[in-house]
Formats: sequence, structure tokens, C-alpha cells
Amino acid sequence: MSDHAAHIFTIPPGVSFVDALAAGLLAETGGDPLALSRYTVLLPTRRARRALDEAFLRQADGRPLLLPRSLPLGDLDPDEIAFGGADEAGAADASDLPPPIPALRRQLLLTQAIQAAGRASGTAMTVDQAARLAAELAGFLDQVQTEQISFDRLRNLVPEDYAGHWQLTLRFLSVLTEQWPSILAAEGCLDPAERRNRVLAAQAESWRRHPPADPVIAAGSTGSIPATAELLATIAALPTGRLVLPGLDRALDEATRAAILDDPGHPQHGLCRLLARLGVESAAVADWPTTLPSPTLPARARLLAEALRPAATTDSWRGLAQQVQRDASLAQEFSAALQGVTRVDCAGPQEEAGVIALLLREALETPGRRAALVTPDRGLARRVTAELARWSIAIDDSAGQALGDTPPGTFLRLTAELFVDDVAPVPLLAVLKHPLAAGGRNPAAFRSLARRLDERVLRGARPAPGFAGLRCAVPAGRDLQAVAALVDELGALATPLAALIGVRPVSLVDLVDAHLTFAEALARSDSESGAARLWAGDAGEAAATFIAALRQAAAGFAPLQGDRYPALLTSLLAAQVVRPRYGRHPRVAIWGPLEARLQQANLLILGGLNEGTWPAEPPADPWLSRPMRRDFGLPAPERRIGLAAHDFAQALGARDVVLTRSLRVEGTPTVPSRWLLRLDGLLGAIGLDPARLQGGQWLWLQQRLDHPLEVRTIAPPAPRPPLDLRPRKISVTQVETWRRDPYAIYARHILRLKPLDGVDEEPGAADRGDWIHHALEHFVRACPEVLPADALDRLLDLGRQQFGRELSRPTVGAFWWPRFERIARWFIAQERERRRLLTTLHVEVRGTLEIPGVFAPFMLTATADRIERRTDGTLAVVDYKTGGIPTGKDIEFGFVPQLPLEGAIAEAGGFAGIAAAPVSALEFWRLTGGNPAAEVKDVKGDPADLAATALAGLKQLVAAFDRPDTAYHAVPDPEVAPRFSDYAHLARVQEWSAVGRDDIE
Repeated sequence: MSDHAAHIFTIPPGVSFVDALAAGLLAETGGDPLALSRYTVLLPTRRARRALDEAFLRQADGRPLLLPRSLPLGDLDPDEIAFGGADEAGAADASDLPPPIPALRRQLLLTQAIQAAGRASGTAMTVDQAARLAAELAGFLDQVQTEQISFDRLRNLVPEDYAGHWQLTLRFLSVLTEQWPSILAAEGCLDPAERRNRVLAAQAESWRRHPPADPVIAAGSTGSIPATAELLATIAALPTGRLVLPGLDRALDEATRAAILDDPGHPQHGLCRLLARLGVESAAVADWPTTLPSPTLPARARLLAEALRPAATTDSWRGLAQQVQRDASLAQEFSAALQGVTRVDCAGPQEEAGVIALLLREALETPGRRAALVTPDRGLARRVTAELARWSIAIDDSAGQALGDTPPGTFLRLTAELFVDDVAPVPLLAVLKHPLAAGGRNPAAFRSLARRLDERVLRGARPAPGFAGLRCAVPAGRDLQAVAALVDELGALATPLAALIGVRPVSLVDLVDAHLTFAEALARSDSESGAARLWAGDAGEAAATFIAALRQAAAGFAPLQGDRYPALLTSLLAAQVVRPRYGRHPRVAIWGPLEARLQQANLLILGGLNEGTWPAEPPADPWLSRPMRRDFGLPAPERRIGLAAHDFAQALGARDVVLTRSLRVEGTPTVPSRWLLRLDGLLGAIGLDPARLQGGQWLWLQQRLDHPLEVRTIAPPAPRPPLDLRPRKISVTQVETWRRDPYAIYARHILRLKPLDGVDEEPGAADRGDWIHHALEHFVRACPEVLPADALDRLLDLGRQQFGRELSRPTVGAFWWPRFERIARWFIAQERERRRLLTTLHVEVRGTLEIPGVFAPFMLTATADRIERRTDGTLAVVDYKTGGIPTGKDIEFGFVPQLPLEGAIAEAGGFAGIAAAPVSALEFWRLTGGNPAAEVKDVKGDPADLAATALAGLKQLVAAFDRPDTAYHAVPDPEVAPRFSDYAHLARVQEWSAVGRDDIE
């Protein structure tokens, strides 16, 4: 056995690692407030340092003391390593190290190298694509350097042994082997992982030469990084050095330990490797001396160790089951060990987040009680944060928030993306309605102007490109002068950046500067500067730091296409994280598994326990296949699973633990985490029902949380406005709506509500119908009698005028224009034949017909597409249809009375310029441009009878609504309800209509 054993300790699961460490050191120093200052404590991360400082405050119970010097193993600084007796040579070796290359600078330099390599191989890529690939390449570089592997070993990966794309990958990795060293040397920097390795090696060498006289303690690390493991071995050999390991299982037998060393997915694999390196047996490691009691029974640790044992040794479960059968007290001991462990299987992520939020909220009801969610699932963490907001609880999330998702981050992204699509309506509104946008005005007044711009200008078809095109789209009028002024000001502010976005190539520094100028000018309010608003708060400071680093990193970066700048910015923002420094609740937190390894709370909730989430699926390596990774010397992906398993086992040692998972994610069934399956299997083997752990009451509470105390069904709306407010005029096209959905008439004519067009809408069926109608109208007006020889060309010219700039849209130019050409050819041929039978022809002619009413006269209006006077003196009423045409039964029963009512107006002489005459034909001209291009459909039945029936039905409708008790019902008859209604949401049709109805939308 190595002499190291006397210097190695462990803190068992269930005990707060940092609290036990702090309590032990306080006891060791005997209350001397100055003694701790001579100690040096190495911890895995900077966050662990903060946790240890807080633990000392808790354990000291308010007594003043000097804290030990704590340093993060993962980020040692050369100025910090020459402590504890380092000699001058050792100190110089470390302090002379070049600085680490900034992350953004490295990503941009790799981006340029990748683009150059792509051009050399004939594979062109945009700068943002190269930037994303550079981030992946930097991660691979860190892996290789962390494992202290030489890139020369890539040459030993014989290319012919692998598929062709892997050969291309190996050639592409020459960016790292051939170009990157010289690039790095020119920068005078080191990669962060390589520099960390050198710092740790220098410290280990310094301590070996001159052991420090004061205590040095390395705590919480499993030695998974080779350079760290070497330093831990050095510390264990120091006379004053000690290692404190997290959650070492000291009861491992030799066979199990050997199996664990062969199983990188086991929770003890990393610790066993470290002890094997030190030549120390697990049983020789002592408990860390602390006054803190373990909150859990040793039986739970044994139960968990059995559940997670290597798969090759699970046959020992039979022996354990036999022991339990023979020894009733052992069964009771295992049963008692599960006290405080609850499992909740939820329907989906939203329900899981609700349950977790309730658990955290309930924990706060007990004074001094602390609770934490432990999960690697960032989506679940965000949902829990949102759920807690209903109680105004701001929870501390150790992973922070992506800078790109914060208000300053989104504002920077949106202001950059605005010009890529020529100030299109959707990105423009996203910018103008952002909380930081003010444009030098009061923010509320600015948002009011943005809403008016939205409603009056940006609805419907897209304006012409740029702010100049937008200005042309603003209608003239006193009420829109402020909107026009806003557009002019925005155009002036945006000119420098818009000019650069349209230029290629352009300097990245110039783009960043112009972008910042525009963003700050747009963020300026009437009382604060743009900089003060944009860079305020934690997120603002992080954004300012990012921009400063980007400007510095962009020095010397090759000019790029201006329109790729927004995508590049988004790629670079992806890795930036904001962690609020204060303002979060002190007793609840969200921890990642690594943070939870060294801390405990009264209640730990382990969330997202699904396979593929915790543990996560081993990430696909974009550079090397699994055999190539093995041959190259990189660790197997399963090692990450082993580290995750260790963190899971540590957390499960808490007294009160809740295990949660979702049965489905995005509608797809999930598989429980392998650790849950193992635990269920072991419990079943020893005769304990896993269902006993289920906490169904929390699911019930979560379901009741948003469940109303009383559910009332609402009745369909039935407004009965006074008669003097009811419409006394209606068009023939709206009579159908009046019959099928009276509520729509009420909303449009009485409430005067009109639906807004969508923002940046593609032309729809109604637009296409208008273009075709207007083209035919203008053609007939221009050629009322004999058709000229170039009639088709004239009609096509008129069509181009009506389609206008919409012809540039792919769907219009490629699909609808060819259809119009076919319609035009059919129409000209139809006209040449039809006009022989006509004396006069009228198009888009207006007409009226007065109908007697009980309350007051009622006026029916119409605009007929086409009315022909034939040689026999009768009239033919024609309606152009670019879509479907109504059925004969709908017309016969009066549900589509438009054409018969136009016939009634014509017979009465109601159309201007057309003398009364019998109607001999009612026709639909179906103009689709398909096959056939168009066709004439006669309405079956006698036109006079159809007109009389439709008019009689309208008179009955007028008389009915002239009674005060007649209501404007929504969908009075579902059998004839309109398929679409602009007012269905206002009438709340979906709330009171029958379940399963698909004819109401």
C-alpha cells in the first residue's frame, strides 16, 4: 500500500461536501481565527470556491475569521501558483507562460483558417457556417490537449482503414496540425487547455522540489483530467497535503473494483482510476473528520451501490435477495433507507416543471429550509423558472441564461438582422416593439407609433424594399404624419449600417461599430442615452463585455460579406452566458450535476431522469469515429456517463430526494434513465415494490393548481341591439353571411370591427381574384365593342399592370401568371364569339333596390361583374369566379343568393345605365387557369323564379331583424355555417360549440 493513503479522505454522499469540509477545517484550527489563512484549498471550479466561502460563513455561526486561500483547479493563474514555498525557478516557469488566447479571438482565427481550408478543397462556406464549425473545432482542440495527446498521432490513423468522408476529415484536421500552431505563435498566446496543463505541471514540479510548510488540500475533484490527476498525486505525497474525495465507496471488493475499472459508465470509475494511479486501496481511505452527521442511513448507500454496480457483477443480486429473505431486519433496514425518497412520473415536461415548482414552493414554507433542483435539462430548468414566477420567486440558476436570449442580446440580434431582408415588416416590427427600442422618444409613445405603423402600413402585402420603400407605403394624411416622421428618422439612423450590410467585402470592425451606433441610437429615450439603457443590468454588462471582446478579436479579421454579419453575430453569441449576481431567492436554486456534487440542500429534486437527458446521449463526434477516437487516445464517450452517474449517486444521498421524469416529450414516449431502471430492478429482486416511491399527490396538486374551482359553460352570443342601430343597407355578397352567421353582420356593421390583414402576407385567393377581375374590367372598358387584332396582348398588358410588382414573388410569377395567360386566351376567344349575340355590355356596374321594412326602408346594393344585353332584349347577369362556385341546391334554397338578387335588381332597373328588362340567364364564369382554363356554368332553373325566391327570402330576413327580439346569433344552424369566419374568435365559437366540430373555424 502506498504512503498516500494517510493523506486521502472521503466525504460520503448525503453530507454537504463544502459544509463538511469547512466544519472539519474549523475544528482542526481549534477556533483560531488566523489559522485558516495559512491553508490552501484547491477546488474543481470557481463556483465551488464561492460555495465553500458560503459554507464557512454558515459553519462559523457569524464569528469573524480569515478564510483559506481557495483556488479553482480548472483555471489556475500563474500569479497564484507560486504559493507555499515555490522556488524562484518554478515560479518563473509559470509566470512566463503566454496568456490564454481569448475565446472569441480563437473562434474568429479558426473561422478564417477553416474558410481558407474550404476554399483550398473546393468547399466554399459562409463565414457564419465556418464560425459554427470553428466552435466545434475549438472544443475538439480542448479535448485533445486536456488528454495530453499529441496531434502527431493523427498520422497513425491509417486513412485507408476508414471510409472516404473520414479521410476528408483527417485532411481537414490539418488546420490544427499544420496551421494552428503558427497562428497561435503569431498571437503570442496558448490554448486554454494547454496553458492549464502547463500551469498545473509547473505547480506540481514546484511542490515536489520544495514542499510547502502550510497545509494544502485538494477537495472535490475526481482527477478525470490527466494534468489534474498528476497534481493530486503530488499533493497526496506532500507532508502537509491532503486529498478529499467526493462520495468514495470504501466497501468495494477486489472483483467489483476490477469490474469498475473496466466500466467507464460506473459512478466510481473515475475515483477508482485515481486511487489506482496513487496505489491506494479504497478501504484504506478514511472519512473526513467532521462534526456534521450523515443525514441518510448507510443502507441507502449500500442499496444504491448494489443498484449501480457493473453489469458484469449484477448476478450478486440473487445473493442479496436471499439474504433479505433470510434476514427480516435487513429487509426493514432497506425499507427504512428509502424513507424520504419520492418518485414522480409526469405526463410531460410542463407537468414535470409544475410539480418541481410546487415542491420548491412548499419547501419555502419551512423557515430555513433549502431546496434545489438538480438537472442537466436546460429546457426543464427554464420551465421551472417560469413556473416559480407565478409566486414572484426568482430562482438562482447556476447555468445562467444565454446572452442571445436576454433583452440586450435579442435587441442586438434583431437590429443586425433587420437589413438582411430589406427592412421586411416582420423583422422591423420585432425591432420596433422590443422593450429597448425608443428612438429618442418616450418608450410608451414610441410603442404607440409602432402599433400605428403596424396597423396602417405593414398589414397586407410587403412594401417596397428599405426604409425608402416603407416611406412610400405610408398613406398621406394628418393622422399619419407622426408615423411618416418616425420612418424618416429610422431611415436616417439606419443609413450607415444599411450601407455596410449591402457592401461586400467589408471590415468586421466597421460593421460592429456601425451596428452599435444604430442600436444605441434606437435605444435612446427622451430621458436616457441609448448606452445607458442598452448596457444596463447584468445582461447589459455581459453584452457590453461581449461587444468589447468582439471588437478586439475582430482586429485583422478578413473582410466579409455584409449580409453575413447578422448570422456571424448569432453564431458568436451562442456561447455567451449571463449569470445574475444578486436578486435571486437565497433558499432555492437550480444546480447542474457538477455543482450538486459538492453541495446539499434539505430537499434535492433530481429532474429530467430520462435516458438521453440524464444521462445524456454521448454526443456525436463530428471529427472522429469511435474506433478513431480509441486509436487516437481519446477517452470513450461513456466516461461522461460515469461522471454523470457519480453526480446522481451523490445527490441521491440527501435525506429528502424527489426523482422526476416525463413520460412523453413532444409527444414521443420516453425511456426512464438507466439508473431508475436499475433501482426498480433491484427493489423488485429483493421484494420491495418500486411503486411505493411514487408521489402521486404532487401530480394531483399540479393538476389542481390551474384547475378552476367552478367550470361554467357559456351560451352562444345573442346580441339584440336597438333597431335604430341595426344596418339598413347591405350588399348582395353579405346576404349569404346574414343567413349563415348573423353575428358576423353584427360585428362588422354595428360594432364596426374589421379584421386586420396579416403582416407581410403572401397574396391570397382574394388578391388573385381582384387582379383578374380588374384586368378583365379594364379590358372590356377599353374595348367595349369590336375586339382589336392585338386583343390578347392588350389584356396581358393590363394583367401585368394589375399583378404589378407581385409578379416578382415566386408563387405569383411561376404559378398564377401562367394561369392568367391561359385565362386571357380563353377570355378573348369567348368574347369574339359572345359579342355577336350582344347589343351592349356593362362591367362593374353598381345597382340598388329598396325593400320595404317594418322599422324603416332597407337598401340592397350590388356591384355586378358583368351584365349583358342580348339581341333579344333580355339581360344576362355574369359573376366571375376564380375559386369554387356554389352548388345548385345552395342557390335554390337561398343560402347563396348573390346572383339571383343581382337578377332581381336588374329586372327592376336598379343598375345604373341599364334599363329594366327580363333576365334570361344567370351565369358563373369559372376562371381558374387550370384544365380547362375557364368554363361557363349556367345557374339551373328559371332566372325569374330564382330572383323572386331570393328576394322573398331577403324580405323575410329584413322583417325578422326588424323585430327587437331577433338576435344576431353566431352560427344559428351548424349545417349551413360558413366554413371560415373572421369573427368566430370574438363569438367564442370553439368554447360553446359541440366538441369535435370541424366545420367551424
